[in-house]
Amino acid sequence: MTLAEARAALEGHDLDVAAIEALDAGSVNSNFSVQAKSGERFFVRLYEEQDFDGAAAELATLQKLCENGVPTAAPRARRDGGLVGSHAGKPVGVHPWIEGTILCFARVTPAATREVGRALARVHRCTPKLGPIAAGRFGLDSLSERLERVDRADARYATDTRRIRERIAHHVASSPSSLPTGLIHGDLFRDNVLWREREGTDPELRALLDFESASAGVFIYDLMVCVHAWCYGQSFDRSLARAMFEGYREERPLEPEELAAAVPQGALAALRFATTRLTDFSLRAPPGAQPKRDYRRFLARLDALEGGALAPIIEEGKS
Repeated sequence: MTLAEARAALEGHDLDVAAIEALDAGSVNSNFSVQAKSGERFFVRLYEEQDFDGAAAELATLQKLCENGVPTAAPRARRDGGLVGSHAGKPVGVHPWIEGTILCFARVTPAATREVGRALARVHRCTPKLGPIAAGRFGLDSLSERLERVDRADARYATDTRRIRERIAHHVASSPSSLPTGLIHGDLFRDNVLWREREGTDPELRALLDFESASAGVFIYDLMVCVHAWCYGQSFDRSLARAMFEGYREERPLEPEELAAAVPQGALAALRFATTRLTDFSLRAPPGAQPKRDYRRFLARLDALEGGALAPIIEEGKS
């Protein structure tokens, strides 16, 4: 998006744009830092895959979450009262710029995972205050289609796609069919949380970002996505996982059936990301180049989870 294009696209948001900078962030959408002539800075997202209805639903959800105390970036309304702008036939969302840092894994502490668990539970608790919540884009049918696409494109992955299919079927069959559900983030990885540095103490959680994958879903699945994202280096760190579960329970108690489903739902989360890493990174990597994100890291998580790596943490929650 050029400066002239940004001025045209954001005029309806009452922004007099002075400068725009493309950001190297996100794997799907185009993101920008925009500075207004007033000196204010904004985050602008050009949705590359979401349609206008999907973008409007995401931004309306963010607005409602902010109203209910979830730390995130409220969308900036347009002059006409709407939330979605347009550029080149694609939706545009505008948010205030939130200063903060992203924690590398080496800097993730139990205090940090406790805060992430608490914030995620607050998202889940907002469900009754929201309107209808759309189904997600990564359901079983979508994953099946992606795996078929991989098989058509590159036979080298056939062993792993076959295994992914088999494990999905196994864990769907072993998970209870009725679990607490509502709004889930679906993608609360480390690069989707901003922190404020504080000298001599733990950083403060400032904002949850990127609700593009937010949808109707199973709460314990969403918690296990966070465990995969925040508590796994070369193996699961139980101190990090324990703190995340404890923080979550401070805001929303986990029901016995949710704890019983933690392993199968966590396995389905690992299989979801293994599949999307295959299609979004492995298939798109130039010949001879390593993909930016390796799907096998999630198969390793799956192995650890199925091997009982988190069983003590889950059992502690039952007591």
